[in-house]
Amino acid sequence: MSTSEPREPSFLDALIPVIALVSMLSLSVYLYGDGSSSGANQIALIMAGSVALIIGVKNGHKWRDIEKAIAQGIANTYGAILILMAVGMLIGSWIISGTVPAMIYYGLQILNPTFFYFTACILSAITAISIGSSWTVASTIGIGLMGIASGLGLEPEITAGAIISGAYFGDKMSPLSDTTNLAPAVAGTDLFTHIRHMTWTTIPSISVAIVLYLILGLSSDISSVDVDLSDQLTLIENNFTIGVYLFLPLVVVFVLAIKKNPAFPTLVIGTITGIAMAVIFQSDVIIKFAEAGGRSDIITILDGIWRALFAGFSSNTGDLQMDELLSQGGMAGMMDTIWLVMCAITFGSIMERLGLLKRLVIGLIGMAQTTGSLIFVTALTCIGVNILAADQYIAIVLPGRMYRLEFKRRNLAAKNLSRALEDTGTVTSVLVPWNTCGAFFASTLGVATFAYAPYCFFNLISPITSVLYGVYNFKISPINPDEILAD
Repeated sequence: MSTSEPREPSFLDALIPVIALVSMLSLSVYLYGDGSSSGANQIALIMAGSVALIIGVKNGHKWRDIEKAIAQGIANTYGAILILMAVGMLIGSWIISGTVPAMIYYGLQILNPTFFYFTACILSAITAISIGSSWTVASTIGIGLMGIASGLGLEPEITAGAIISGAYFGDKMSPLSDTTNLAPAVAGTDLFTHIRHMTWTTIPSISVAIVLYLILGLSSDISSVDVDLSDQLTLIENNFTIGVYLFLPLVVVFVLAIKKNPAFPTLVIGTITGIAMAVIFQSDVIIKFAEAGGRSDIITILDGIWRALFAGFSSNTGDLQMDELLSQGGMAGMMDTIWLVMCAITFGSIMERLGLLKRLVIGLIGMAQTTGSLIFVTALTCIGVNILAADQYIAIVLPGRMYRLEFKRRNLAAKNLSRALEDTGTVTSVLVPWNTCGAFFASTLGVATFAYAPYCFFNLISPITSVLYGVYNFKISPINPDEILAD
């Protein structure tokens, strides 16, 4: 292998792995449908990465350097992987403790089925603004809302879309959010300038989304709700000890999140609290789940809790719908998602290390002749990086780095770029099945990404709104003379 400097890739070099990936992912979805993320997508990502690797070797790159880039890329996702495992444990402990059944039990009685999608979006938004994390929203109240929707006979796909829309709106507008802090830092503006500028695109987008959820709720055919609710409530009462005190794990997680404690220890503490509630209030449930077989109650309870944490809880109420709803969780249930994330990051890391992503972006800059087209290209880049690199942080950082000077050259304030990064990079990550966000929400809410994606109205509308503002030059700010941008 040559010791000379690697050659710059051509546009064709950059395009070939993309074509390979899109082709194989399309075939994967065609052959396996919703089950494609259980292995087929992972193979597609690794094989497309291998195609990119061959191109890199052709251009003079060394395997050792590429391997280091892959290792660094995976290392950068260790936080997400830890959170995924913690969420698996959390769900298992919250079901066996009665926390999730209690959320479903009381939610069925409080929430109006007609306005449920609307309410789910609003509740998710308020919670996300408070804690600054869409992932925490999904793994806490999101699970409960999915259960309530099932009890009410409502569509899980629409429910998941409403939860995600609200969660991402709140995440975008919260000063506690990591992406909301990252975007202005990359673009070269300050946090609150960024948030204020985002309101012009974000508020109209969520308003349209809320109206659509309201329309869907009003048009839903909800019949015999009272009978169904009675059956569901009785079933929960017969299989779990129910009380408002079971909400303690939820309160603990929210308090820790609001105080800006790291996500992983917060979720672990929430899991431990759930375990304590299970031992105190659901010992009969645990023993039944563990199938004692002549062992002492203490050992049986330990076995049941342990099993719920690593394999998830398995419900046996006699009602198929309820059993499917409450048979979830466990660290093992997150392994497909973790596998998908690692394969996706491997592909993205290879593409970035070889300069293939950069080459694609450079090719797009030449297309941006007007302010509207520049914002459109920025949006296209963010969405493309979410698909190719499978990580929303890369989808913010890479386009931010690439277009920062271009925005400055055209006398456009940095807050325009930071807003575009969030309007397109942050919100579209959850729409890609192999993206870390898409994989997480699909696993946590129990709905395939392609199934809920059409109902993530906020996430679909927000990029369109951002581009339209650019096309019509509406609320596009020039550089303030006092604004200083560090190159």
